[in-house]
Amino acid sequence: MHTHGPRTLPSSRPFASSTAGAHDHRQPPPRYLQSQQQSLSQYAGGRTPKRQMPSREPEEILIAVMGATGAGKSTFINLLSDSDLAVGEGLKSCTTRVETANTFELYGKLITLVDTPGFDDTTVSDTDILKMIAVYLSSTYETGRKLSGIIYMHRISDFRVGGVSRRNFSMFRKLCGDETLRNVALVTNMWSEVTPQRGAAREAELRTDPLLFAPVINGGATLLRHDGTLAGAQAVLAHVARNTPRTLAIQRELVDEHKDIADTAAGVELDRELAALRAAHVAQLAEIQREMEAALAEKDEQTRAELGAVRGELLANIAQIEGDRDRLSREFAVEKARADERVAKIQEDLELEKAARAERQLEISRLTDEMANSRTLSAREREDMQRQLVDLRKQRSRGGFFGKIGRAIDSFFGF
Repeated sequence: MHTHGPRTLPSSRPFASSTAGAHDHRQPPPRYLQSQQQSLSQYAGGRTPKRQMPSREPEEILIAVMGATGAGKSTFINLLSDSDLAVGEGLKSCTTRVETANTFELYGKLITLVDTPGFDDTTVSDTDILKMIAVYLSSTYETGRKLSGIIYMHRISDFRVGGVSRRNFSMFRKLCGDETLRNVALVTNMWSEVTPQRGAAREAELRTDPLLFAPVINGGATLLRHDGTLAGAQAVLAHVARNTPRTLAIQRELVDEHKDIADTAAGVELDRELAALRAAHVAQLAEIQREMEAALAEKDEQTRAELGAVRGELLANIAQIEGDRDRLSREFAVEKARADERVAKIQEDLELEKAARAERQLEISRLTDEMANSRTLSAREREDMQRQLVDLRKQRSRGGFFGKIGRAIDSFFGF
């Protein structure tokens, strides 16, 4: 992933569709987008994005993006932040670690989006995913920073919500806790893959089903649509970015209550899932054993060999599950200690940057006063002083705290 300074979003028409024709601008937007437009208008204060960075230090905002593999998290983040996070094809995951996008500016605020792998990753175990997310969230929280919002993405194109999606959503709820649901946006995407009628029907089911989104929406979460355009993504972000930052359940449990990660709500949920998966494998193993005995009695060596291979895979899976359950606490402690060292170094660097900014501000004030009060300065002297002022103002810290800490932490998760 390449990184650079904050990007200022250039659009002066935040709701212009990238695919709309010249005649479309006279038509009223869909009802769902009208409310999202209102959110963006209120967030922006009726102003268009500024092209220049403001003179004061912008407020920094951290927003996590979660959801199942293939839900479009990385694509959504890349669209907003001009990043190049890897994007998978189909249901194959490319996000194998917690990863921060390029910090960008929207309406005078520096925003960093955090991409997280789903709890159904094709290459990384759920144990490792929980460990990574917990390290990132607890490390940022210990420095006094909180998430302003969480975006949970869901494919409206899914024919039904299966067990994998339910497991992802269950883990998501345990990570967040009910106290932070007002900061949650449930975002449906991939609307181009369904008819409006079918999409609306699925949206209504998600909204009202007590086993799906209904409890979270009743707790304060908002259900939004993303139409795939930059304007639509900005509207979603505007709704989330105006929230008051809150402490997630996993942060409170690990940092404030000093719980072992296995004893957190997310850890308990993961252990329950692993236990259920192990039990299912054990039941399959017993069935395979009976079939192998029958094949042996019938002297069917080919079937017996095939069943033996399946039996070997099941035994390997059971061993992995047992290993995952045992290593969660141990490996979390080790990697959290590594993260703490990096965060401490970042904090030191930020203090040095703060002192340097104060010195630059004093020099800016001195030059500004001298230019305003001196009547003997020549044109060349004024031009030189003006150039110094421009250079000093350009030397502000770029990227923000969240971008720095995110790249420092996610760099040592290599899977």
